[in-house]
Amino acid sequence: MTERENELSRRTILAIGGAGAAGLALAACSGGGDSGSGGDSGGTDAGTATGGTGGTGDTGSAQCVLTSNVTEGPYYLDGQLIRKDITDGKQGVPLTLRLTVQDATDSCDPVPGAAVEIWHCDAWGYYSGYTQNSPGGEVPAESADGSGADSETFLRGYQIADDSGLVEFTTIVPGWYSGRACHIHVKVHTGGQQEDGTYAGGTVNHTGQLFFADDLLTGVYALDPYSRHTGDGPMKLAEDGIYPGNGAQGGLLTMTAVKDGDVPAGYTGTLTMGIDPDAENDSGGGDGGPGAGGPGGGDGGPGGEPPSEGDNGS
Repeated sequence: MTERENELSRRTILAIGGAGAAGLALAACSGGGDSGSGGDSGGTDAGTATGGTGGTGDTGSAQCVLTSNVTEGPYYLDGQLIRKDITDGKQGVPLTLRLTVQDATDSCDPVPGAAVEIWHCDAWGYYSGYTQNSPGGEVPAESADGSGADSETFLRGYQIADDSGLVEFTTIVPGWYSGRACHIHVKVHTGGQQEDGTYAGGTVNHTGQLFFADDLLTGVYALDPYSRHTGDGPMKLAEDGIYPGNGAQGGLLTMTAVKDGDVPAGYTGTLTMGIDPDAENDSGGGDGGPGAGGPGGGDGGPGGEPPSEGDNGS
């Protein structure tokens, strides 16, 4: 099977033989397993566990509420790979992302078989497939990191939730681009899992974004390669027009430092995502701005200007 045959489009995952779930070496999810709490700004410093409850009292794995839908943004691409490691050689602070999908409308039970899709920019603010769009500020060319400017796969991928509703991705902490707080895009699809291990059809139940505490990013962005992107830096959460401002319910990750001795060697980000398995949300709600609802729309799409402070649709 070729790499491109092992892909998921928005409506179809071609034959995966169950590899999406079987490839996960995951511990069982528990309500008390995440450390770190606080307000929307998170914990203390980039070397400690940090996260947020946004005043709701919920940690990354303890909520049983619908997660806020927000805009898909202009940088979506169909047909991404089913894989755990989405880095494609991109350099940055390692991030293990662990997301649990939960039915928040009924029993709060996990949603096994849900297809969880994420995509985000690299350490300099570039998205795969849209590398001609400048992230703003002073930044090296995307191809300067050796990963290849023509790649349409870096930092994009799917995983299929296991019996506890859990998926895990290996990636990096995203960089920033003008007009937005740091974020990761996410979609949750259900209803398309087939008996032979393939995935076809189904419904997009959730379209959202995952966010990071401001204080954690201050330490991350002082490191190479992030530090080679200069300028105004990312928006704060309180200034971002997309972040709902409601903590974990709005996508604020609980972050725990993975240490090598006394030095943070990366982070684990966790969140429980409450969805309605009977609802459809293909492009998100809220103030989409230019490009909301699909790739290439508005000023933030390919060939357009990079997002500005007023263009919060990405």
